[in-house]
Amino acid sequence: MNTMKLLVTGGAGFIGSNFIRYFLAQHREDSILNLDKLTYSGNLETLRDVEQDPRYTFVRGDVGDRRKVQEILSSGFEAVLHCAAETHVDRSILGASAFVKTNVQGTQCLMDAAREAGIKRFVLVSTDEVYGSALAGEKFTEDSPLAPNSPYAASKAGADLLARAYFRTFRFPVIITRCTNNYGPYQYPEKFIPLLLMRAMEGESIPVYGDGLQVRDWIWVKDHCAGLDAVLCKGREGEIYNLGAGNEWPNLEIARRILGLLGKPESLLTFVQDRPGHDRRYALDFAKARRELGWTPQTTLEEGLKQTVEWYTSNLEWVRHVAARGYRAYYRKHYDRRAATLAKVLDQGSKN
Repeated sequence: MNTMKLLVTGGAGFIGSNFIRYFLAQHREDSILNLDKLTYSGNLETLRDVEQDPRYTFVRGDVGDRRKVQEILSSGFEAVLHCAAETHVDRSILGASAFVKTNVQGTQCLMDAAREAGIKRFVLVSTDEVYGSALAGEKFTEDSPLAPNSPYAASKAGADLLARAYFRTFRFPVIITRCTNNYGPYQYPEKFIPLLLMRAMEGESIPVYGDGLQVRDWIWVKDHCAGLDAVLCKGREGEIYNLGAGNEWPNLEIARRILGLLGKPESLLTFVQDRPGHDRRYALDFAKARRELGWTPQTTLEEGLKQTVEWYTSNLEWVRHVAARGYRAYYRKHYDRRAATLAKVLDQGSKN
């Protein structure tokens, strides 16, 4: 695509903010408007380094506010990157309504406004969790059936299916991306890696669900941003692209590696009751993205974890500010009170 005026939703969140920074660095002639509701996980401090850039604009608003998104899109945008979503599985288990409202109804509202405005490209950022749990040796392709196992995953699958229907019915120029577990700078601490880092730095116990052997494919967030950029520029309308990394590791091994990088003892790990409906393994076949987009992840897990630890330990002011916004209260209620340690020591848990 030529010079682009891009709307990014949820740009004050983890993936959105990293993408905005990446895109502005890669596309010197293009501009971005960031639409974000600034809920608990949205933080404008993540974009302090670009807020003075004349190519960047921030507007506070909800993707479900039809009048607001119509007003924004009427000013002439070529493309939309839709990152805004409720994403935390635990919160969806406690209450699914916000997930349906934002992830399904909000996406529908945004797509309707984009259709009216004649948007040329709409990228919906989804997740590998819509496929459900992968069997040993199995990798999900873009044609694998959807089998979500949490209210969060179901709401994302609902948005994906709605997007597919809009393409089939209206020839709406939507492209869906499904990515594995992201990690890196500016991630809100209810997610596993930043939670582990922040609690370990303070010498607090670290909750590990069940036996900790749930396998995830971990992708460095900047590799994901490069994949999204490739989809915006080269992706085919109506298609789905899996964006994986080939870094499959159990949660317990990730925790041990990070504790090792921090010089903290493994005795901080506390096994807690497993999450209801917890998927055992995620794994994506991302050959299509390699073949059609020329994209491939560049960052090894070892390098990415090292950079992540260095960033968090070097940005303690951001860490303290985020901690003050309420994550402590949420986690003390949700985890610490239910953290009845399983009758296993760490070594026993790792052998299961």
